[in-house]
Amino acid sequence: MRNVTTAEAGGAPGAAEAEAAAAAAGEVRAGTGDLVVVQGLEKVFTVRRRVPGRGRLRRERQRVRAVDGISFRVARGEMVGYIGPNGAGKSTTIKMLTGILTPSGGRIRVAGIDPSRERTRLARRMGVVFGQRTTLWWDLPLRDSYALVRRMYRVPQARFRANLERCMELLDLEPLMDVPVRQLSLGQRMRGDIAAALLHDPEVLYLDEPTIGLDVVSKAKVRGFLRELNTERGTTVLLTTHDLSDIEQLCRRVVVIDHGRLMYDGTLSGLHRRGRSERTLVVDLERETEPIGIPGARTVRVEGPRQWLAFPAEASAAPLVAQIAEGYPLADLSVREPEIEEVIARMYARGGRADG
Repeated sequence: MRNVTTAEAGGAPGAAEAEAAAAAAGEVRAGTGDLVVVQGLEKVFTVRRRVPGRGRLRRERQRVRAVDGISFRVARGEMVGYIGPNGAGKSTTIKMLTGILTPSGGRIRVAGIDPSRERTRLARRMGVVFGQRTTLWWDLPLRDSYALVRRMYRVPQARFRANLERCMELLDLEPLMDVPVRQLSLGQRMRGDIAAALLHDPEVLYLDEPTIGLDVVSKAKVRGFLRELNTERGTTVLLTTHDLSDIEQLCRRVVVIDHGRLMYDGTLSGLHRRGRSERTLVVDLERETEPIGIPGARTVRVEGPRQWLAFPAEASAAPLVAQIAEGYPLADLSVREPEIEEVIARMYARGGRADG
């Protein structure tokens, strides 16, 4: 505990004033419940690019700012969606949080540890899943891959067995345990990777596109597992994805970045309100009719018996579906979620930065 000097006791601002001053300066302070603290994070890459008109072999060094002064914090047991369009800086941020990349500026603390300085120490307290890269051994069956993971992390045999059995049950891995990783489908491998990341009981789990390319059934299994993991064990989860359905079903809070800068930090419904985003009802009727007209939605496209209706993303689709089923010859219906790129584009159109 820090000693308080006489000068501080007499003239220093109180805790509330100090917090206000820190907030005004853009500082993110770690509270007692914060597991991840990111303050003024930056990452700059130097690349060589061809200069038009100066020959094929001439290259010019350019600095690319992938992450530009991002600040946020994640409380213990929180599940946060970290989203943005391609090239926004999401994966770069995750790699700095895990210690794979060293920041060009700013400050990171995960469980009180600087990832780039103490990566090995932090590795025992975190799990990572990169959707397009596997951490499993390509020619080994899952069972042998998990045995190697146990030895790497020095997980006690009893705890390893209990964790593995739980993952096998919830992720439906039992039929796959003796199958080489190279023979698994993308969805099966993804479930296998998630299990591998959790065998050592990490405090924080980073998921980079964990449902990419998965079918509906596999997505449901992964989402249900993550929800239970967060609820029952209190595991902190930072989830990056382009699928807003993942965010809606798992996360109460979203952090949005674009071009390396923080654009929004708050609830998903608040993001939709700020971006004025819309969901789409795709309605297939039994026969061609006039454009559907119901309160709360507008018809944006008609092609024969199929019609597209837009409605606010934060609104429920159930009342609209009920009205259509009651008043029109409905054959089929589906709901399409707004693309995150569209949400961010609308935010830019309304003035750019939109903090929660």
